[in-house]
Amino acid sequence: MTFKTLDDLTDIAGKRVLVRVDLNVPVKDGQVTDATRIERVVPTIRELSEKGAKVILLAHFGRPKGEPVADMSLSLIAPAVEDILDQRVHFAANCIGEKAAAAIAGMNDGDVLLLENTRFHKGEEKNDAEFTKALAANGDIYVNDAFSAAHRAHSSTEGLARLLPAYAGRTMQAELEALEKGLGNPKRPVVAIVGGAKVSTKIDLLMNLVKKVDALVIGGGMANTFIAARGTNVGKSLCEHDLADTAKQIMIEAATAGCAVVLPVDGVVAREFKAGADNEVVDIEAIPADAMVLDVGPKSIAAVNEWVSKAETLVWNGPLGAFEIAPFDKATVAVAKHAAARTKSGALVSVAGGGDTVSAMNHAGVADDLTYVSTAGGAFLEWMEGKPLPGVDILHQQK
Repeated sequence: MTFKTLDDLTDIAGKRVLVRVDLNVPVKDGQVTDATRIERVVPTIRELSEKGAKVILLAHFGRPKGEPVADMSLSLIAPAVEDILDQRVHFAANCIGEKAAAAIAGMNDGDVLLLENTRFHKGEEKNDAEFTKALAANGDIYVNDAFSAAHRAHSSTEGLARLLPAYAGRTMQAELEALEKGLGNPKRPVVAIVGGAKVSTKIDLLMNLVKKVDALVIGGGMANTFIAARGTNVGKSLCEHDLADTAKQIMIEAATAGCAVVLPVDGVVAREFKAGADNEVVDIEAIPADAMVLDVGPKSIAAVNEWVSKAETLVWNGPLGAFEIAPFDKATVAVAKHAAARTKSGALVSVAGGGDTVSAMNHAGVADDLTYVSTAGGAFLEWMEGKPLPGVDILHQQK
């Protein structure tokens, strides 16, 4: 590894450790509805606390645009952090200045303190030097455990690593190690599965992947754009007909790079988009004019699973069909279970993440059986697109 981890951090009793975490979790009626991101950072917080550090958490919540917004206060999240950590979590009503300083001065070794939303200050997203200095004044050491925010060069994700000794937390470490296995230095053959609704949101992703993987499986609504680009009628299916030339170019780039593009050969079609809708399986060349493809069919599932069986590394972003409603979840579930079985047998390294992928893997019941499921969303996608991640790059520079 070319970055420092908590293994490199010794003699930290009494030290003030600023830990950037991701607490940007969904909340409804004052309650956290999905605590996955909180659960992911518990090992780092607990390890630092048990070593006697004064653990000071930095995070954002929502998009307050540089102004205090009551319903975006991290005081709403603090009780959930406390429950999951099973330890008292103190709270300071600002992340800089007197309120933060007073709360930190009152900490004992091993205490955990959550500072108020960093994005309540305009300087955070601007990576402003003065704001970064004000944050740095609160700590002796900086730990970044928020890969999901690492694609942003903000004060709390990138700037602090320039002013304080910087380390990767356990979640950041696990993410980076998984990504290295996925695309950085993978075992081949490498297969990528990319699904979801639109090609337009994943052009950079597809262009990057065809140069790095041995096979690219395209599913979801975006597969219709590729199918239509080949001259096949896709009926009323979701399709970006204006991106036909883009789809053709991606297929040309893939052929040049020696990457197989795997498209559906059959599909599950329906006349209406609702759970339990009347449906039938048709060959992809026989989609009825008044129907839409909502999932890939059994022959396509077999073809994808054949590629998964050949693979030593699998990278997955996006569902193969409208998995949220039965029966259009069959392909996503079937392939996910096959990938999980191969992973558990030790034959496959499987890394999934971005968008609806976490929900799809949870729906399939395999989230704990894959090598790594990333909750990072945008950062995971930008990594797959081959874009620089400032919060990661700065950690590499600190070694």
